[in-house]
Amino acid sequence: MAGLRLMAFHAHPDDESSKGAATMARYVAEGHRVLVETATGGERGDILNPAMDRPDVTADLPAVRRREMARAAGILGVDHHWLGFEDSGLPEGDPKPPLPEGCFALVDDDEVTESLVRRIREFRPHVLITYDENGGYPHPDHLKVHSSSMAAYEAAADPTRYPDAGEPWAIAKVYYTHGFPLRRLQLLDEELFARDGVHHFADFLERVGSRPDIMERVTTRVECADYFEQRNSALLAHATQIDPNGWFFAAPVEMQQRVWPTEEFELAASRVGFPELSEGQYEADLFEGIDPNVDLPVGPSTSEDAR
Repeated sequence: MAGLRLMAFHAHPDDESSKGAATMARYVAEGHRVLVETATGGERGDILNPAMDRPDVTADLPAVRRREMARAAGILGVDHHWLGFEDSGLPEGDPKPPLPEGCFALVDDDEVTESLVRRIREFRPHVLITYDENGGYPHPDHLKVHSSSMAAYEAAADPTRYPDAGEPWAIAKVYYTHGFPLRRLQLLDEELFARDGVHHFADFLERVGSRPDIMERVTTRVECADYFEQRNSALLAHATQIDPNGWFFAAPVEMQQRVWPTEEFELAASRVGFPELSEGQYEADLFEGIDPNVDLPVGPSTSEDAR
């Protein structure tokens, strides 16, 4: 059923291509409309691809990243919009330095929520994709994306909130994206070791191996293997952030399609109910249970909307 709308809210350019990109490409191919809303321009990001660490790139990194984002959006077929806030950077050290004045993470919560509500009421998405309460990883901008997403989910449907930000709109469902299940990486690493005797993901697995198994939270697995090549191409479009010779691309697309042909999500809030799933069962579609011809009633959210 075509005609549904999906909004994915991300912190920085390149996040959209590493978290749910193949799912978005699939939905575009099926005739749905997908909008990526990017909170910041990634102005304080590092250059992670040695080949791009050049004076002409570092001199104007924000403009370079905007062009990269445009290329990635074109590859995935999605619409794109900058929310217009400034990257907070990832503070490092012990103790960590203070966040830069005026950065996204320090912007008043109400200002961010109103900005996102305005975009939601304009685009009128049926589904919103965002990060969980840990931000996927604890970058201050990712944490801000989570909190503002959940606040905007409620506020966008409430006629008493931000009355100058457009006509109220009730989003049917909110999903957290879980892009790196530990078991997926382990299986791919085992396949690669059997092929060439090298544990390509060893360093990354060592860093994340002590984390809880995110699959215990996953409610939804979207079959999207046919779009993994698009996902890779979109990632590579972010040339300052993605090293084509890095571990991320060690597993060829064919292997990924065979070993783990899905992308994973967690249904976090819903106005159309939560599926009753037995252990080992999953939803297969983010739009499940949504009728594009029926607008949900607006009004304050209830406790039944959240898990």
